[in-house]
Amino acid sequence: MTELILQALYSGVLQGGSYALIALGLALVFGAMKVINLAHGELVLLSAYIAYSVEAGLGWNPILAIPISLVVVCLTSAMVYYLVGRIKKDREINSLILTYGIGVILTNMILLIWKADVRTTGSTWMQEAMVVGPFYSMRSEVLFFAVSLVMMVGLWWWLSRSWYGRAVRAVSSNRDAAKLMGIDPGYTELVSFVVAGILAAVAGVALYSYGVVSPAYGSVLTVKAFIITVLAGIGSIPGVLIGALLLGVAEALTVTLASSALQELVGMGLFLLVLFVMPNGLFGAKGRRG
Repeated sequence: MTELILQALYSGVLQGGSYALIALGLALVFGAMKVINLAHGELVLLSAYIAYSVEAGLGWNPILAIPISLVVVCLTSAMVYYLVGRIKKDREINSLILTYGIGVILTNMILLIWKADVRTTGSTWMQEAMVVGPFYSMRSEVLFFAVSLVMMVGLWWWLSRSWYGRAVRAVSSNRDAAKLMGIDPGYTELVSFVVAGILAAVAGVALYSYGVVSPAYGSVLTVKAFIITVLAGIGSIPGVLIGALLLGVAEALTVTLASSALQELVGMGLFLLVLFVMPNGLFGAKGRRG
């Protein structure tokens, strides 16, 4: 039993890496525009199906689909920004309605193009077992966990050291003051959407490489990203990583010790617990003040 639990913890940590990429994209857009992009999960899913098309149509490794996914998903994300940017009144609530509608459109587009069948990779290289000490996993899980860590470090550096990263933080903090400093909020918000698209594109290929995807999975991914963002507290990249790992581990333990039917319920349980006990999240505003 001990070995089974340790294996579940290991699998949950690897799964949490991809969850972190998804949640970071959602959190970045919310930080820049105070908009919750309910179509974010569908962007991740779109990338996953592009990886499937590249593998099924060309016989390539799914990893080689990343450049194509980056172009398509980033353009789609920019289109979402353009539509959201047209909202002038009550942006918060109207953007929820708009992005929800965009998510429904993307889901139905995926249904029309790729049908309702469940898809997963057939690459033996990606699915080959990889042994790390006493733990077992697929090669793709370890590979994309490492990629997730590298991208999170890169995002942290970009936000804290680059001019555009600082501009995103400035717009998030005070939009009017950022204008006075010569920052174009509209362009900065577009940059945040594109960066979120990059994270979604890589996360989608990762999910396809070691899991199964279906057209209905997009909304589930959005909910997971929102739960992780609440767990972390707005504005904390380490918090998002820890929140994603917590969710991944909790789901893995639930599947191992109880039932896979309860996998989604445990995430909502964590969500409600944090809302009641720590409304600012594990690394919310109070924790970041120092």
